[in-house]
Amino acid sequence: MAFKKKKTVEEELAELSEGADEVEKDTSDKDVDELTIEDLPGIGPKGAEKLREAGYNDLISIAAASTGEIGAACSIGSATAEKIIQSARSKLDMGFKSASDVLQRRKEIGKITTGSATLDALLGGGVETQAITEAFGAFGSGKSQIGFQLAVNVQLPKKDGGLNGKCVFIDTESTFRPERIMQLAEAKGLDPKKVLKNILIAKAYNSDHQVLLAEKVKDLMKEHDVKLVIVDSMMSHFRSDYSGRGELAPRQQKLNRHLHALQKLADTNNVAIYFTNQVMARPDVMFGDPTTHIGGHIIGHASTYRLYLRKSKQSTRIARLIDSPNLPEGEAVFKLSEVGLSD
Repeated sequence: MAFKKKKTVEEELAELSEGADEVEKDTSDKDVDELTIEDLPGIGPKGAEKLREAGYNDLISIAAASTGEIGAACSIGSATAEKIIQSARSKLDMGFKSASDVLQRRKEIGKITTGSATLDALLGGGVETQAITEAFGAFGSGKSQIGFQLAVNVQLPKKDGGLNGKCVFIDTESTFRPERIMQLAEAKGLDPKKVLKNILIAKAYNSDHQVLLAEKVKDLMKEHDVKLVIVDSMMSHFRSDYSGRGELAPRQQKLNRHLHALQKLADTNNVAIYFTNQVMARPDVMFGDPTTHIGGHIIGHASTYRLYLRKSKQSTRIARLIDSPNLPEGEAVFKLSEVGLSD
């Protein structure tokens, strides 16, 4: 019986590097988020294809894997797998930083005004970048209207509470109305046609499509100065596509990945994420407000700031900040009218 000769580390690396450029790859001009598997030293098209077939689509997934996982997936020895993993880790900034470094980076955070000084104050100055802001409430509570207002306000100069940026709008409930955007733009003294051109909108037809659109935002950012991503609403399709207790686990897993992708988008590109969420009435609540958000703890943990909106008299709305890493709970009263949000 003939035994197959075990390949050496050099032979395995040679196979993985087949088709790779012989010149050392210069990745100094690339951001960490732009690096691909092909940017790893010694990895060619054949090696990259093997890794992708095994489910390793980016450097972070390789850097976080064990030698056994990479070895089994690519049919290579542990020594070769270790070299690939170490190479991926060297390309990424995966170490510790001092709290002062984190504070320095937080100085890059921008704030988008809502149009209401009291609501801005509740949020610590407005809707901030590098964070996810969730607004949930019953129908007509103003969730979508805040989204429309932010889509306009993000285009304002920084001195006026904007970020001089564009907006990506993922519409899941067919609620987007360009006419309303034009109305809000005119109230701010902006050119309505120009404002509409700076809002990139896509309609999601199911939860899979919604996730795909969120992934495509990263490509849009290479061509457009996007500073705000809006999803209106987050749970509409997830609620429809997954029904019953038996489908709860796969729904929550998919939702979790979707929210983590959005948070990564916010962190790596310094953009603000704003999404609306639907509510339900809890039948076990006998006294007090039975209204609660849907999406469970997954939504709660993923959101940086959570706003509960409810109607008051006529055009008045009440916003309650129920969760924040650094701001106290509180309420703000604001008004919704033809000209948008105001105090």
